[in-house]
Amino acid sequence: MLLSILLSWIINLHPIHLSVTEVNYSEKDKTFQITSRIFIDDLELSVRALKKENELNLLEPDKGRKTDDLVSEYLIRHLKVKIDGKPVVLNYLGSEVEDVALICYIESPVIKKFKTIEVWNDVIQETHADQSNLVHVTYRGQIKSARLMRENPSESFTFANN
Repeated sequence: MLLSILLSWIINLHPIHLSVTEVNYSEKDKTFQITSRIFIDDLELSVRALKKENELNLLEPDKGRKTDDLVSEYLIRHLKVKIDGKPVVLNYLGSEVEDVALICYIESPVIKKFKTIEVWNDVIQETHADQSNLVHVTYRGQIKSARLMRENPSESFTFANN
């Protein structure tokens, strides 16, 4: 019990700034299905800064706005994918709340063949210098991962046997 209290105290003193993005290739649909888990409070701070608003509540926005519209606008600027060096237009599908995180669902257009995928993810890095964005790319059973930081916000992944 003492260890739990100590760990909780340490985490509160040194909060963790982290997101996890999974980029999975669907063989059936020939698309990348992307799921990004981001802490709601950190995302809210970043969206507030983007919109230049101090009182924005991301989950219950006012002024007739919707959470998904605000999140989509933010992610379009901070999450990008290139296939074989060419930018891909990502389609934001929606989000859902899971505990303290917002899970965002994104999909690529049809991509039949590729050698390299580059993921650029600087989500929350303008708000927290220590933000880590973990990226996992899955293609035909192969999983490749990277930790993206402010000084290195992108990574290229090459897959053999395409």
